[in-house]
Amino acid sequence: MSFAEPSTVHDLLNYRLSCLLASSGAMVTRLCEGRYGITRREWRLICILAVQGAMSPSGLAGQAHLERARVSRHITDLVAKKLVTRLGVPDDKRRALVELNERGRKLYDELFPQSVRFNNMVLRALTSTELAAFDVALTRLTEVSEELGRSHLLTEKADRRHGGSRRFAEMEPDAGLW
Repeated sequence: MSFAEPSTVHDLLNYRLSCLLASSGAMVTRLCEGRYGITRREWRLICILAVQGAMSPSGLAGQAHLERARVSRHITDLVAKKLVTRLGVPDDKRRALVELNERGRKLYDELFPQSVRFNNMVLRALTSTELAAFDVALTRLTEVSEELGRSHLLTEKADRRHGGSRRFAEMEPDAGLW
């Protein structure tokens, strides 16, 4: 296995991180869904609102690294679950802010320490030196990947609704994949 020279999907950073997230996040996901009736993405939004305070849906989407439309649906669900409140912006009736309400704050205060406990159980596998090095490396990798995203290396846009299936179907059969 080599990050430097990947030969299979198992050598790719994003695949490895995805596997880590799936396995380490499973316990929190089960708590969220089984005990509290929220999804892991709703939990992410609750955590951000708990720390940042009231914010616009677009700002929340940016902080959560989720599509604006998906965040809008989650906000609607969280309002229905009586965990967040929409606040009108007095100067602009078209805009609104989203805020964690008292019930949402209570859920956060109860669930966050449990999330920390599971987080710490996974991180105990590393020594304090390894953990510090991992923190530095992860921060650096995140900064580089965000810069790459802003650099517009690719002109293609994501088509998550169709999974790119239209483009694949439109390709010439003998032209090669790309």
